[in-house]
Amino acid sequence: MKLVFNINDYIEKIKKSNNYFHTFINNENLAAGVLVLQPGEKDTQEPHDSDEVYFVLKGDGFLKIKDVDYPISENKMYFVGKKIEHFFHGNSKELTILYFFGGPDS
Repeated sequence: MKLVFNINDYIEKIKKSNNYFHTFINNENLAAGVLVLQPGEKDTQEPHDSDEVYFVLKGDGFLKIKDVDYPISENKMYFVGKKIEHFFHGNSKELTILYFFGGPDS
């Protein structure tokens, strides 16, 4: 099992693909990944089956949770409960987020 992860490698992989996220740990107890959204790019995620935490590495914009827009900024963390509608939007610069699920990424 891999124990050390270079986030920059995954960010570069995302930028060369058609996806805006990459899950690099995915098992029954934990999932972790990185999300990169360019300005104007749409976050199309659906509610998840596990609680989730987002940590903002860089960027700006908003995280809509249910019907509330939460301003996001670097070095802040946000919690989203399972099965709750949410998505990122309104970023004026590249947005880079680490995410962690309390279970598998489904």
